[in-house]
Amino acid sequence: MSSDRLEGQTGMRIILSDFISLDGVVQAPGGQREDEDGGFRHGGWSMPYFDVEAMGPVLGEVMAQTEALLFGRRTWDVMAGAWPERAGDPFADQMNAIPKYVVSRTLSADDAASRWNNTTLLGGDDAIDQVRKLRGSGGDGGVQVMGSASLALQLVEHDLVDEYRLMLEPILLGGGKSIFPRDGRARPLELVSVAQAATGVLICAYRPAPS
Repeated sequence: MSSDRLEGQTGMRIILSDFISLDGVVQAPGGQREDEDGGFRHGGWSMPYFDVEAMGPVLGEVMAQTEALLFGRRTWDVMAGAWPERAGDPFADQMNAIPKYVVSRTLSADDAASRWNNTTLLGGDDAIDQVRKLRGSGGDGGVQVMGSASLALQLVEHDLVDEYRLMLEPILLGGGKSIFPRDGRARPLELVSVAQAATGVLICAYRPAPS
């Protein structure tokens, strides 16, 4: 897969958007009990490094390119339990109105649609194939994946990621969920942009390197 896709190839672009530690961990950046799988004890580790002035505009830029959001079940559950109650705030209104897709084998389509409006279920035994079809559908906007570490890992494994937006934070967490496969395969990337926040965060954009 080539980064030329972003310049000329039609179809949606899948963008992974993650707060990530220096040792590649993305688990539970925003809350103490957000995700304690595997005995993870550092929930909320990202919060002290958030620089509104530097990181806010970047997150806004990514949302401006986003035509839909894609979630794994766990992250969607958290989001669906929070954003509908925040109606009236411009960003919340955008989150509630934008088309959303959730990958799950256990959630029903009716439940997905009723709990958070404009949500479409990508279910069944081959959700990755459904994501592949979504990516190849009409339009050239972005499908942003927020968090959703297990889903993001599968998307990387299947070469379905067109851009990585990473907030690389100056902390080592010593283990936890990652979006990077450990299959021994090299996946060259090209650095598109980088900026430094006052908190030491490197705000990076990468795309798959041309083959």
